[in-house]
Amino acid sequence: MMSYARISTSVSITTFTNPKFATPKIGLKPLALLNHSDSVKTKSSVVLDSLKLLEWDKVCDSVSSFAGTALGKKETKAQLWNLDRTYEDSVRLLEETNAAVEMLKYGKFGFDFHSLDLLLVDYALQHARRGLPVEGSEAMAVVALLEFSEALQSNLKAAIKEDAEWYKKFMPLSEMISELVWNRGLIKTILQVVDEDGSVKDSASSDLRRSRDQVRMLERKEVSNINGRFCLNLGTDQAMNINGLLLTRGNILEPLSAVPLNDELQQARASVAKAEAEVLSRLTEKIRADLEQIENLLGTLVQLDMVHARASYGLSFGGASPALLFFEKKGKSSTDEFSSSGNVASQLSKREWTLYLPKVYHPLLLMQHRENLRKAKKDVSNAIAEIKRRKMQGLMAQKQEKDIDIPSLEFQVTKLEQAHPVPVDFFIAHKTRVLVITGPNTGGKTICLKTLGLAAMMAKSGLHVLSSESVQIPWFDYVFADVGDEQSLTQSLSTFSGHLKQISEIRAQSTSQSLVLLDEVGAGTNPLEGAALGMSLLESFAEDGALLTIATTHHGELKTLKYSNDAFENACVEFDEVNLKPTYKILWGIPGRSNAINISERLGLPNHVLENARQLYGAASAEINEVITDMERFKLHFQEHVCEAENYLMLSRSLHESILVTKEKVVKHGSDRRLRMMREISEAAAVARSILHKRAREFRAIESQSLQLTSSSKGQPLTSTNIEHITSDNSEHSVATKSAVAIDDVKPSHSEKRRDLPKVGDLVHVFSLGKQATVIDVEPSKEEIVVQAGWMKMNILLEEYS
Repeated sequence: MMSYARISTSVSITTFTNPKFATPKIGLKPLALLNHSDSVKTKSSVVLDSLKLLEWDKVCDSVSSFAGTALGKKETKAQLWNLDRTYEDSVRLLEETNAAVEMLKYGKFGFDFHSLDLLLVDYALQHARRGLPVEGSEAMAVVALLEFSEALQSNLKAAIKEDAEWYKKFMPLSEMISELVWNRGLIKTILQVVDEDGSVKDSASSDLRRSRDQVRMLERKEVSNINGRFCLNLGTDQAMNINGLLLTRGNILEPLSAVPLNDELQQARASVAKAEAEVLSRLTEKIRADLEQIENLLGTLVQLDMVHARASYGLSFGGASPALLFFEKKGKSSTDEFSSSGNVASQLSKREWTLYLPKVYHPLLLMQHRENLRKAKKDVSNAIAEIKRRKMQGLMAQKQEKDIDIPSLEFQVTKLEQAHPVPVDFFIAHKTRVLVITGPNTGGKTICLKTLGLAAMMAKSGLHVLSSESVQIPWFDYVFADVGDEQSLTQSLSTFSGHLKQISEIRAQSTSQSLVLLDEVGAGTNPLEGAALGMSLLESFAEDGALLTIATTHHGELKTLKYSNDAFENACVEFDEVNLKPTYKILWGIPGRSNAINISERLGLPNHVLENARQLYGAASAEINEVITDMERFKLHFQEHVCEAENYLMLSRSLHESILVTKEKVVKHGSDRRLRMMREISEAAAVARSILHKRAREFRAIESQSLQLTSSSKGQPLTSTNIEHITSDNSEHSVATKSAVAIDDVKPSHSEKRRDLPKVGDLVHVFSLGKQATVIDVEPSKEEIVVQAGWMKMNILLEEYS
């Protein structure tokens, strides 16, 4: 009975609607979803040339190196070279990459494919499909595949048990893993007959055990073994005295008496091979019964390895998941409509950027810098280890210490750490269709173009863009590029016709979804004619040629397009005129200006030569440079004011928050103090009221006693003298009498007690507060009124106010 494993979960997912992962079918040849030539053979040469100029193949190699299996590496490169990809495909790839990043950050998933040999699994499936016996190593590769699938599901179950939200965070990979199905019985069957090293176990069958025992018995009788046969190794003289078969030109002799034994050994070994083949044939039938399931597992794990490679690449280089925009043109003059994907899309799109790439790195420069730094650090560690080795062996002589210069090697490491690649910023608004970048040679213009082109390809291919911040980039159907390093560019522009042909092909094949990158547009011919042609070409691209075109140029005339067409924008690469070197930073909104004459002046060229050059250059051009200089100065001041305003804004926000906290504390303190005062006043009033009632009762008792005394003294009138005389022997009664008299003095008269109640709105003087209060309610039945003094309300009796 075969048992099948399948993960079960009660988590309900309604937010993901991506299509299922396409599982590749395994054919009679090794698995290959795509290869370089198959994926792009239908595309024009200009597309392939563009990707080669951008060095996309090197990026693909770098990403594929993070795959754990040989098939994963191969299929990762093939997938990245696949240009026939829709916007939905790109979004799905990004979601897969983001899910894999979450799995890797989770840290408990065991998302490592290095233990698998998927090529052997593919060979096993091919043999099983043909009816040929699988090899033992191939069968063990199948076991590793099944056990890895089981581990993936177990880890997913554990994550979901810990927190059900992980299922959503791992989507769509969690859905793929949960749908993996395999036969547990097949794992047990293979392990029963195949050892870890791929050899068939003796216990696989009785015939195999018996044949191997016979081989081992015969081999113990062996004197020497040549090509699997018993031989004697004798001297030359001895070989002539023994009857046998000479196997080699030397002194290796097979005695005639050993021939039957050798034949028996060969037969035994043939029996072993036959028994092993029978075991593997039965095992092949077991695998063949689950062939479709194993094919699906293989295809899915290859895909997961590809996703793992993309995620590991992004994490290794500190990439950010891009918000991918899709634009649909609704006419030449109407605003483009777009849909977006990504966590930051809703935030960034509000800024009205078509492309928002802050601090983005060129991936190959970053990779090369990391590799150089790794080698430099390794050189230091190797040098330190070599010095320790020499000291331990006592080989370190005074003169040999100079052979290894540790400070120099450490200085090289420090130098590389300080020479980190410079990131560039790209901020392109919705209305911009063409960006013109100017600046000096070796200033970084070409690198900027390549960085943007590679970022666009990476986002389209499901890779994270190498930026430390959130990024937003449109989905481009194709990236057309006419860029290169200075040497290749010079060679390609040796004839203007070749340059023009390349741009003409780009113009013909670009669409409203394309990205076009042109380096030194209009170069290679007469400057005036080249500038005119460059202006015309860029205006054509701006009108309906591409979604976005970025061109670098030295022609000053192209800088003026911005001021006559809103679809154009200017930028330039910054140049440090003090140190006479570029900074590799982009300045937005202003064109670059000519620095040749100023640089020549700093380098000490004679003044009369400089003056002559300025006259030949022309006053108009000089005035343009002055305007550009003023613009740069204005922008610098503007940036300083912006920074100052931001600092003041942050300070004011901090002060405002501090004031709010202080106000809250003051209000709370005042409220607590008023409540405390009201509580103290209420307690004091209650105590005073109790004392008054007590004194009143004592006075009534004394008055009653006085009346009785009056009656007993035959009608003598009650006077204060008599009262004092009666109570002179009782001090407590005397004190009570005086208190009662005092109370009677302050007690309101009957006429006052019956005075008219105030009306709502009247002002009364409240004795307990010592100030006036406004009457807000009157309760005649209780002979009470409700007053308000400031924010405080209280009920008072008639005798408590005037």
